[in-house]
This record gives sequence, structure tokens and C-alpha cells, in this order.
Amino acid sequence: MSDLFYSFVTCILVSFLITPVIFKLLKKLKVNQNILEYVDNHKSKSGTLSMGGLIFIIGALGAIFFLYEQRLLAILCIVIMFCYGILGFLDDFLKVKHKHNEGLKPYQKIIGQVGIATIIAFFVYKFSYLGGEINIPFSNVTIDIGWGIIPFVILFYLAVTNSVNLTDGLDGLAGYVSLVVIFSLGVMNIVKYNNLVESGVIELAKEYNSMAVICFGVCGALLVFLLFNTNPASIFMGDTGSLALGGFIASVTAFMQEYLILVLIGIMFVVSAVSDILQVFYYKATEKRIFLMAPFHHHLERKGWSEPKIVSLYVFITIIMSAATIIFNL
Repeated sequence: MSDLFYSFVTCILVSFLITPVIFKLLKKLKVNQNILEYVDNHKSKSGTLSMGGLIFIIGALGAIFFLYEQRLLAILCIVIMFCYGILGFLDDFLKVKHKHNEGLKPYQKIIGQVGIATIIAFFVYKFSYLGGEINIPFSNVTIDIGWGIIPFVILFYLAVTNSVNLTDGLDGLAGYVSLVVIFSLGVMNIVKYNNLVESGVIELAKEYNSMAVICFGVCGALLVFLLFNTNPASIFMGDTGSLALGGFIASVTAFMQEYLILVLIGIMFVVSAVSDILQVFYYKATEKRIFLMAPFHHHLERKGWSEPKIVSLYVFITIIMSAATIIFNL
């Protein structure tokens, strides 16, 4: 278990060391956030540094030194986080270059997300420990959907990455919710590791132990970022960070074959996505709105809730749902 602690502490130290460098670089390049006109209550945030996701993306590399025999799945989780981070970086870079809040075209971003997810989906289907199996929460039941896992994984990655991206709308919101979710996934990996060791499935157990190491490392790096992202934020994670977090969370969950559990521990990501989808479709059909503004956290803002209060609510619900899911799924 010491490797989990060392990974956590090392990533904190690495993130602390690189943070001043990243701040200096972003200020020199004038990487500032432009606020959308219709989010008028966020006008004061215009000019805040963006691309802060680089802090925890680079900081998470410290966890690699503590992997149990450099296991494949854990390494892939980091690689995939970097791939989605690069996609988000391109989006953020174009926003800065053209000095407006539009980076990549929506279809360009989707093509990039689908491209990465397709490669992962084929890997999942072909990898000996994974294949087309999906675990059913709160039971010992596993269903095998065969090649159907390929489109399923692609849709899963699209849903997760965009849900995390949509949740990134208030200071600390996506970061703190992701912190709880990733910590919970780390705990679940430890439980899986112990169960597999008892069953004598040592090779697969090593994979889960290594993913736990990576999860705790990312938590450490993310904590450092949140020191500067908590309201009032001095830096935003940008799409660089939100897509990277979404890619990481989706990867750990997919490699655990616990796709459905993410609906529970990531319930606030679901709320962000569903509220946004409902708003769009309802408005197109009726030209009326369900929420004062979507996603739902902006609706609460319009109702007079402060940002810290909304973040606290989201984190509280995520903690409760995660704790309950872990306890009842043991």
C-alpha cells in the first residue's frame, strides 16, 4: 500500500514544482480566458489564466515511478489522459490565438474524441482480460456483448469526456467532483486487487493495483491545481484539463469493466449532461426553457446560489453516492 502513498505525495511535489513555471509561461503567452457574453455574471473572470490542466496532467507523471511492474492498463490511462489533453489544448490554443471563446469546431472536436475512443474500443475488445464484458453493479453478474463493446466504448468515452467538460463551468466544480470520483475509482481498484489476490488471479490483480497507484497520483496532482482554482480562481483548467480528466476517468472505469457504476459515482456529471441535452431539445421544440440556464449549475447560479455553495452541493452528493456505491458493491 506504500506505493499508493508515495504516488500521491510525489505527484503533489511534482505539481508544486511545475506550477510556477506553468503560471509564468501562460502569463508570457497571454493565455487568458474569454467569457461568453450570455454568462454575464462571470464577466469579472474575463482575463483569468486558462490551460491550467497542464498542472495536473504533467504532475500525474510522477505516479509512473511507483507502478507495479509497469502494468499496461495503468500506462494506457496516463497516455489516454494526455491524448485528450492534447485535443483540449488545441481547442484552448485556438481560443487564445483568435481571442474569442470558440476554438475547434464542434465537428472537429467530436472527430478527435471519436478517433481516440475508437482506438481504445478496439483495444478493449482484443485485450485478453477485458473483451466485451460489462459488470452489473451490486451483483456478481457479468454480461458479454461481444463486438458490441466497440460502439459501446466509443459512446461511453464521448459521454464521459463531454459530461466532465460541461461540468467545468464554476470555480473548482469539475476539479473537486473529479477528485472525489477518481479517489473512489482508486479505492475500487484496491478492492478488486485484494479480491483477485485471494482468488489467485495475480496478473490481473497487478493491473488493478497499478491503476490504483495512478488514481491516487492524479488525485495528488489535482489537489495542487485546486489550490489555485478554488473560488476566486486564479487559473482555469480549460478544455486541456476537462477533456484530460474525462479521458482518464473513462479509461479507468472501462478497464475495470465498471461502466455502469460511473452513472452512480459520477452522478453530477450526468446531471450536467442531461440538463444541457434537455434544455436544447425542449427549446428547439417549444422555444421555451426548462432551466434558467444550462447546465444545471448555471441554473442554480441564476437562482441566486453562490459558486462555493453549488460546488459544496455537487461534491457532497458525489461523496454520498460514491461511498454508498463502494460499500454496497463490496
